[in-house]
Amino acid sequence: MEPINLEELRGLVRASVEITVHDQQGSDQAPAINKKIEKIEYCPDKTHIRFYVDHFNFIAVPLASNMAHSETMFSASDTESGLTYTFRKV
Repeated sequence: MEPINLEELRGLVRASVEITVHDQQGSDQAPAINKKIEKIEYCPDKTHIRFYVDHFNFIAVPLASNMAHSETMFSASDTESGLTYTFRKV
């Protein structure tokens, strides 16, 4: 699988997004949260994409995930952990 081009996700930078993380087993889910994406970059070993919600805190999404994106949304399903991450502009 080819890593996603971060330039394709630049439309989410500085955007207010609704972030949801769901698992495939349907257990208790954390509520969706609204945050502003400060920056998006690869982690140092290029195994994850980091979505920074401030200068320090980020959500790391594995690059090995099945990903889909548009100008207003990014979604990734990680088969290893069973988690699906969704970032949708609000």
